[in-house]
Amino acid sequence: MSMTPAVRFKGFTDPWEQRKLGDIAVSFEYGLNAAACEYDGVNKYLRITDIDDDTHEFRVEDLTSPQADLAASAGYLLSEGDLLFARTGASVGKTYLYRPFDGKVFFAGFLIRAKIGNDADPEFVFQSTLTDRYRKYVTITSQRSGQPGVNAQEYSDFELPLPSQPEQKQIGSLLHGLDNLITLHQRKYDQLAVLKKALLDKMFPRDGAFVPEIRFVGFTDPWEQRKLGDITDRYKELVPTPRDGYTRMGVRSHAKGTFLAEVEPGQQIEERELSKVRANNLVVNIVFAWEHAVAITSEDDAKALVSHRFPQFSFHDDMEPGFFRYATLDEDFRRHLWLASPSGAGRNKTLNIGTMLEYEFTLPSRKEQAEISKLFDRLDNLITLHQRKLGLLKNLKVALLDKMFV
Repeated sequence: MSMTPAVRFKGFTDPWEQRKLGDIAVSFEYGLNAAACEYDGVNKYLRITDIDDDTHEFRVEDLTSPQADLAASAGYLLSEGDLLFARTGASVGKTYLYRPFDGKVFFAGFLIRAKIGNDADPEFVFQSTLTDRYRKYVTITSQRSGQPGVNAQEYSDFELPLPSQPEQKQIGSLLHGLDNLITLHQRKYDQLAVLKKALLDKMFPRDGAFVPEIRFVGFTDPWEQRKLGDITDRYKELVPTPRDGYTRMGVRSHAKGTFLAEVEPGQQIEERELSKVRANNLVVNIVFAWEHAVAITSEDDAKALVSHRFPQFSFHDDMEPGFFRYATLDEDFRRHLWLASPSGAGRNKTLNIGTMLEYEFTLPSRKEQAEISKLFDRLDNLITLHQRKLGLLKNLKVALLDKMFV
């Protein structure tokens, strides 16, 4: 086995050295066997479930304190360089590196603490536990008994290739900085998603009202109720045989409402008739409409073909189609779709189009519709931007864990 990684910092050429985790840890200790109680504002209690599965950070949404004599339990306080390992259950192998900003933290009994000594960089060792090599070791070791588990001796036997300390520190610092970037974009994404949800609730009238709680300056007229069937017309342009230049599309449920998805090469849509998709139309999956398979098509969809069983509706000129991308996310509309799907059960329910068209939307003027649509489009673009950055950063992290470790 090669003892040099595929990617490394300039100036480092020496082969790495194989060491056991037990050789670089000063000690391995089991956690405090105490129940959790209400957080006292100072003393935090870290259990397996308090370690985030994705980020491996201390989750602070539901803090607790240990129900124990804290003075007598001082030996269970975490300090810099402490690396924790989950020792049992479905989360066996999950790790957490103590960060001083986490404060005063006691660790619980189903965790094992390894105090990393001066011969190794704690951050590098922690990042090593996110590699495939470590995951394979935990999987094999934990399956030796009926209940998944890895004890302190077994963790100490994990073989860990180590470079020099300067190289360890460079690798650890790079990956920790990348983790911080991922956390930053995740928080921004989460905040924007929460903001969007709040605005959807406040910028559309609720409980029979005809004005929303929040609206743009200059708009004061009450909204009016209009049936979906009174503001749309059925649109259908059948294409018996798919023509060159068009993409045949399948239909997929999606929580955001978009469900057009290109059929993979080699797949067939077994339909006698396909229908052209037109931009800014309401398209309905009559089988899964109540599962969010309702979409307002975009310009990019205008070269698509869908099954004729998924009807399209064009909006009248006094309606802003983009507005309905967000109006159709309303839970009341979703409930109506469910009730309008009386036949069958479970995933076999079929939408009654006539009943769907009876739904009454509460609508403002087209000008106000357009302003609302622009706002949510900008929000969605920001959400998508952070989502893409998150994906790129996470993929980069996976690649670096693969290439920068032996």
